[in-house]
Amino acid sequence: MREIKVEIITDAVKDLCISANYFLPKDIEEAIKKASSEETYELGADILQKILQNVQIARDESMPICQDTGMACIFVEIGQDVHIIGGSLKDAINQGVREGYQEGYLRKSVVADPLNRINTGDNTPALIYYDILPGDAFKVTVAPKGFGSENMSALKMLKPSDGIEGVKSFVLETIKQAGPNPCPPIVVGVGIGGTFDKAAYLAKLALVRDIDKPNINSFYSKFEKELLEEINKLGIGPQGFGGKTTALAVNIEVFPTHIAGLPVAVNINCHVTRHMSRNL
Repeated sequence: MREIKVEIITDAVKDLCISANYFLPKDIEEAIKKASSEETYELGADILQKILQNVQIARDESMPICQDTGMACIFVEIGQDVHIIGGSLKDAINQGVREGYQEGYLRKSVVADPLNRINTGDNTPALIYYDILPGDAFKVTVAPKGFGSENMSALKMLKPSDGIEGVKSFVLETIKQAGPNPCPPIVVGVGIGGTFDKAAYLAKLALVRDIDKPNINSFYSKFEKELLEEINKLGIGPQGFGGKTTALAVNIEVFPTHIAGLPVAVNINCHVTRHMSRNL
């Protein structure tokens, strides 16, 4: 049995909240650079260059890449042979978010009640997703999620007979409806299968996979490429001003489902697709 003190978890979450908001992951930055060199529409190419300048300023000046520093989405992979000591795992994670958003001068964007709308003042509570695995490893991933893109996400319960063409049609229609609102170029997470709630989780989980790592299933990696090509034919372009760079990547995650259903969720992220991990 391996023991991990809650203070270690709190410190890790605090650091990851700050780093994820200050430093764009390399896979995303490299994709933007590539898109900038290949964008044929002059205005679109100029916008991509300005995005890269913004990323560099944030890195050099240690400040948030975007003013919307998001809700803290925390993915925890915990081995069943790990014992958390000194307090609650949930409380330790939320304390890390609390300290990170305070020390990093990150905007506090969480309201305590969805209708009464009173700000909690510290960006808690976090959204915490647990995955229990064999062994004694412990990995935490922080993915701050802004709502300009979150608000453009969608879920639909398709019929099994809709098949792959139905999935494709729904994804493309969701991106069309989103237009410039999610600050393209975007990263598109697609969850297919499970139940209503599982599909949404899968779409969110897809966004923390590096975009230079295609789905390990060749059928779905091919589908990712196909969807990306179709999305970039829409002509929405960087920040919605036109061009062929509407999306940087499409990541798909799947799960077995019921014989009577085909749940599909689309979770959109802006070009500031933040995610950072640490093994403890």
